[in-house]
Amino acid sequence: MRTFLSIAKLLLLAGIVIALPIYVYFEYPEFFNQFRTMEGVNAFLDRYQTASLFVYLGLQIIQIIISIIPGQFIQFAGGYAYGFWLGYLLAIAGVAIGTSVAFGLARVLGRDAVHLLFGEERITKFVNQLNSKKAFAILFVIFVIPGLPKDLVTYAAGISQFGYKPFLLLSLIGRTPALMGTIMMGSMLNEGSYFGLIALGAGALIVCIFLLIKRHDLTTYVDKYYNKFMKYNQ
Repeated sequence: MRTFLSIAKLLLLAGIVIALPIYVYFEYPEFFNQFRTMEGVNAFLDRYQTASLFVYLGLQIIQIIISIIPGQFIQFAGGYAYGFWLGYLLAIAGVAIGTSVAFGLARVLGRDAVHLLFGEERITKFVNQLNSKKAFAILFVIFVIPGLPKDLVTYAAGISQFGYKPFLLLSLIGRTPALMGTIMMGSMLNEGSYFGLIALGAGALIVCIFLLIKRHDLTTYVDKYYNKFMKYNQ
């Protein structure tokens, strides 16, 4: 029975994370292709009109769980379609729900299923980091710097010792700067603020490159002040 349950769990996770998106991708390639550009996302949302808020929220959730659809275009389109604040609220709500689902899937289905799907070596590396004393700092740096493997880390966190509530809070805080910046750029494009859009985009690119280069120093810095904060509040 235990072996049967392990196989069933693995098949369920494989169906959600791999088989379902692959089926949709090859059977309905136009569905994914329309999300490769901001114009395509906006055209998709326009077709649903009043229901577009729920469609947009669903797209953000799916993007976190499956991560085939590029998140940046969805967030940019959210700022363009709904403005900064509503776009941000919808995006952060979708991120919270998607992160919770992915974390819960990994925790329920277990280590073996996650290892088989994403590679034991990569997952074990992240799990070891999440179980280390520097877990808080490592997670914060991963989430705050665009381009690092956030979705893979979410599945790794689900089979680590890291708690759900602190992980969710940390992921939302870490994602917020890049999320806000992308949504703001979409809003600026809609308002015709092209100079501000270019300036914000250039600034964000410079900051992103700097953080990538200095990510190890940033991890040490965050860990240092996190330990001081925890010691002060004991």
